[in-house]
Amino acid sequence: MQRRDFLRFALLTPLAATLPVAQAEVGSKPSIEPTPDGKPRSFELGHQQFLLDGAPFQIRSGEMHPARIPNDYWRHRIHMAKAMGLNTIAICLMWNYFESEPGVFDFTTENRDFVRFIKLCQAEGMWVYLRPGPYVCAEWDLGGLPAYLLRDPSIRVRTKDDARYMQAVQRYMDAVGPKIVPLMAKNGGPILMVQLENEYASFGHDLPYLLRLRTMWQAQGMDGPFAIADGLGQLQKEGTYVPGAALGLDGDTDFAAAQTIAGDAPVWMSEGYPGWITHWGDPTFQTGQYLPTLRKLMEEGRSFSMYVVHGGTNFGFTAGANARNDYANFEPVITSYDYGAPINERGDPTRDYHAFRKTIAAHLPHSPPELPPPVPLAHFPELIAQPYASIWDNLPLPSRMVKKPDPNEILFAQNQGMVVYRKTLLNGGMLNMEGLRDYGTVFSDGKYLDYVSRVDKPGLSVKHYVNIPPPANGAGTVVDVLVDSFGHVGYGQAMYDFKGIVGAVTLDGEELHGWQAHSLPLDETYIAGLPPMRADSPSRLRPGMFFKSVFTLDKVGDCYIDMSDWDKGYVWVNGHLLGRYWHIGPQQRLFCPGPWLWRGRNEVLVFDMHKVMPTAIRCSDRLQW
Repeated sequence: MQRRDFLRFALLTPLAATLPVAQAEVGSKPSIEPTPDGKPRSFELGHQQFLLDGAPFQIRSGEMHPARIPNDYWRHRIHMAKAMGLNTIAICLMWNYFESEPGVFDFTTENRDFVRFIKLCQAEGMWVYLRPGPYVCAEWDLGGLPAYLLRDPSIRVRTKDDARYMQAVQRYMDAVGPKIVPLMAKNGGPILMVQLENEYASFGHDLPYLLRLRTMWQAQGMDGPFAIADGLGQLQKEGTYVPGAALGLDGDTDFAAAQTIAGDAPVWMSEGYPGWITHWGDPTFQTGQYLPTLRKLMEEGRSFSMYVVHGGTNFGFTAGANARNDYANFEPVITSYDYGAPINERGDPTRDYHAFRKTIAAHLPHSPPELPPPVPLAHFPELIAQPYASIWDNLPLPSRMVKKPDPNEILFAQNQGMVVYRKTLLNGGMLNMEGLRDYGTVFSDGKYLDYVSRVDKPGLSVKHYVNIPPPANGAGTVVDVLVDSFGHVGYGQAMYDFKGIVGAVTLDGEELHGWQAHSLPLDETYIAGLPPMRADSPSRLRPGMFFKSVFTLDKVGDCYIDMSDWDKGYVWVNGHLLGRYWHIGPQQRLFCPGPWLWRGRNEVLVFDMHKVMPTAIRCSDRLQW
């Protein structure tokens, strides 16, 4: 049983052990809890408990990721967590969100200003539990590691024994460390504790690697306290507990057994799951049953962090994927990261939110603050998106001539998006592409033949073969393979999840050589430069089409773009990539934040891998029906 399968099971089980007496005593708590007020504070790991300024302190944390939340809404979401009775926000920093290319960092655009987010937590009176990686998992693309690392196929990640990886980690720490240190509690900031890596025992057993990371953070001026987080069974098996660190259990609740590992250090629930991950093709959105666990945690005064209190959205190409360690059973994560969280994707309280708030408040000497006003909604009438441009009229030049298809990362230094492989065949036969990752459409002389897919879900089997008809004349037939990628696997041993076509392509068993390849990153430059399709374009009825529609708004607000009439592709609103959609569901609607809409004229652009005719787009106010 994989760790995340186990944790989902553990989510439904009661707590297995009582607490040490020292941590169970809650009568000594002040009537008003200490908050980060700009004064230097002492946060320490005491005898099996957390100490803030020398007094026992219960961390009541909820995790949310600034990268998944429009920055206009950061303060609202933090306040929602506070109003539920929490006193801490847990934050993952996604390394690849800041460093797109080696040495090219961005800490200011879109949702990347994590310093501002942490300062907003402080302004709302919330402490911070920081999880800076370098690896975070979080169902994020490649677990937060930069995909540029995969451009060297021999590199090994999450190990001290590969100098190339450790040099990249050092560069990342050098960039973020000076931003983090002033925000530590001892310096008057809200950060109480820093996690080392994430769930490392679920990947490896090299304790010296974690010790090296701790030394590297200390060299940045962070002297702790530090924490680790993992499944109890994995820690027991791999022996990767860092001496002196707070021991966080992800989903597991056998605190007594964990205490035998941690010794005098505190043990807490570093990830408790109110909901769960949803993958494309799942029968429904995943949920959880966290209330019994929360009640027990509050009754016993145990520190905890909900994963997640608010999930947000995997905008753009940021959604990750899961797979077995042999890369089989590939499961890409949907665009919504609603996660069944008590604060839903657009910031509204759910039924669980009110139940959690009541449970937490019953154990506090003070009442939680009131909820902030809800975020406004917007609505537009049904649209019919018209064909606008064809990908076949806009293949970037120059193309590459390659002996055989290679991964996007190596061939084009391309982390996401699509690629076209083209070859003229003199014979028909069975085309086999077992190394295609992750979904492709195959054409013969411009005619769509079939799809291939790495995803195995009900109604969509793994499929690698396409029958190529014999050429109509002696000139041969031009075969095009349009390959679309999902996010890189971000958990377990399958961390070298190259995209594109990563193995031999054969025709009736004979390997094919000599391919023409076009990079299609679908980045801002490419999308902005798309010219309208000519009326006489031969690609007008060929799948691989962009569609466009416009609508006007008298007032802006959040909405969901309903794509249930479409097949598979991407949606942009006013230039913002909302993410992926796919008819296999369960998600059919994409969250569009109000700050990305304008009063007056708005534009929707859709790329669909199968549609060629005008198709309806609708507006809704919720993720599900």
